[in-house]
Amino acid sequence: MKTHDVLNQAPDLVDYNAAEYPALREALSRHGAEEALVELDEVGRAAGSAQALALGDLAEEHTPVLHTHDRYGNRIDEVVYDPAYHDLMRHAVRFGLHGTPWSDPRRHAHLIRAAKFSVWQIVDAGHGCPTSMTYAAVPALRVDPDLAARYEPLLSSGEYDPVLREPSTKPGLIAGMSMTEKQGGSDVRANTTVATPQSDGSYRLVGHKWFTSAPMSDLFLTLAQAPGGLTCFVLPRVLPDGSRNDIRLQRLKNKLGNHSNASSELEYENALGWRLGDEGRGVRTIIEMVNGTRLDCTLNSASLMRHGVHLAAHHVTHRAAFGRSLIDQPLMRNVVADLAVEAEASTTVALWLAALTDDAQQGDERAAQLRRIGLAVSKYYVCKRGPAHTAEALECLGGNGYVEESRLPRLYRESPLLSIWEGSGNVAALDTLRAIAKEPETLAVLLDELDQAAGADSRYDAFLVRTKNQFADLADLEFRARRLVGDLALALQASLLLRHGHPAVADAFTGSRLDRDWGTVFGTLPPGVDTATILDRGTPKI
Repeated sequence: MKTHDVLNQAPDLVDYNAAEYPALREALSRHGAEEALVELDEVGRAAGSAQALALGDLAEEHTPVLHTHDRYGNRIDEVVYDPAYHDLMRHAVRFGLHGTPWSDPRRHAHLIRAAKFSVWQIVDAGHGCPTSMTYAAVPALRVDPDLAARYEPLLSSGEYDPVLREPSTKPGLIAGMSMTEKQGGSDVRANTTVATPQSDGSYRLVGHKWFTSAPMSDLFLTLAQAPGGLTCFVLPRVLPDGSRNDIRLQRLKNKLGNHSNASSELEYENALGWRLGDEGRGVRTIIEMVNGTRLDCTLNSASLMRHGVHLAAHHVTHRAAFGRSLIDQPLMRNVVADLAVEAEASTTVALWLAALTDDAQQGDERAAQLRRIGLAVSKYYVCKRGPAHTAEALECLGGNGYVEESRLPRLYRESPLLSIWEGSGNVAALDTLRAIAKEPETLAVLLDELDQAAGADSRYDAFLVRTKNQFADLADLEFRARRLVGDLALALQASLLLRHGHPAVADAFTGSRLDRDWGTVFGTLPPGVDTATILDRGTPKI
């Protein structure tokens, strides 16, 4: 005899096209990359499939395991992943989400890659870390033409090979980044790892790295103190003679989230490396890698928000309470529409930054300057918005969202990482001030970009004047950095929405975020907002 029937529950959000999202598709079309919609849809259908989502669940549940020694006592320093993790990596590499854009001749290769990366991240964010670092390593390697010629073709290959072997014998490579030390954190100039030059031009490194993710990567970009100062080096896991480099994995971190991705503490015990760039220029050399991963932090935060909106909108569309559908209840419409506005604004600015990467690669100096300051501003603000956004999306599902099967707890645990990785909130805010101080032209091009939306909305015009006025008095600038950078980020997002976004989204954004007709939590949009259009854009189509 049946004890109960299951009623009034939303069906699983599976087997749908996760790329069927207006802001993604409009960005590609706006920049003349419509031909990429076919491959974007391929990624979207894969990301929304039950099979891929199950792989993400397995990789998250069965966390990596460190084996420092084999059964005979030999030191091996290997991390064993669930097979699902390797399947996800194969998909990411096949989709060209790693180093491929650097060898892709298409005019909009980085924008296309960014759109696909953002869509695929809903499956599992953990394997996005090595994918992102591989993407970001290529421009840093180009400082040394010989090292770039050796590694770049393999970092952009469409083949994934997880076995540790000498790099030149593999069909494709994954790169990692190893900078953080326990005494310095983001202050990498405080690093104490020592690099001693050898007669053959190589260096021997000795030191401890406090946070190195994806330790099974084929090579690492790392920082160490050479005789000439802090310097960047390339360290392969396996040396040219086939022996293992002296890189010892001490332990794996037990992290809040990002469970499918191994993050380690490691020791360099006379590890062999090759200098990348001049001695004493380590930060300057590796900054391009940092900028690449900062872009992906922004993209991934936007992706988590978008997925949170999809899960929330899907649930409230199929769930009824107090006699009517949740989506038809005014207060719920306010909440989900508010979340949708935030996700769309974040997605729009993240893809705009990716498009600037393409322009900068074509030699556009203005685009390079705009990307420099726009990335610092957006990395700070978009990544800061993630945790609160995800918490509200989870609450839309109530108890259903609090259980692991909903996948929203995973998004909630993941969201703080993106504000921490590659510079926490304060670091990103202060980096904006440093960019303005060292390269004043970056502020000039940003303000010029913001001026291009002037006249489109009186609320925007007033906000832009107030934002510019903050530069009139430079006293206590560092103390005010978060407010100033946050306002620049809001003005940038509003400018893009007013010029390129849907009018309903732009109106809701300027009326709430800029005109301050907004509460302290999501779901406090002012009356008169076109929630029907906003919700339609933010609800997945299945």
